[in-house]
Amino acid sequence: MIHVTDAAADALNELLQAKPGAAGLRLGVEKGGCAGQQYVIEAGCERPGDMVFSHLGAKVFVDGESLAYLDGSTLHHEDGLTGAGFRIQNPRATRSCGCGTSFEPSRESAVR
Repeated sequence: MIHVTDAAADALNELLQAKPGAAGLRLGVEKGGCAGQQYVIEAGCERPGDMVFSHLGAKVFVDGESLAYLDGSTLHHEDGLTGAGFRIQNPRATRSCGCGTSFEPSRESAVR
């Protein structure tokens, strides 16, 4: 399950008004980044096999392979002096890079 905060849902609903054709936010994981795996976050649509998580009308799509690395995560949106954007709090990450876009998955996540 992916938890979506109120702030993330509000920001996503606002973003989607400016992105015609996008139905929600796609979250994924791919190899790369300085910690081994990196997050992919983009406006998009549901694909076959996706899990769909919604909160306050905002939808988040996650493919099954990425869900093994993201299950239990919280999607939040920050808008502060150090930058604005979506942030992922991932309990399956053993460490993250300084910018928060890549992580090292726990052994449990990697063998799922």
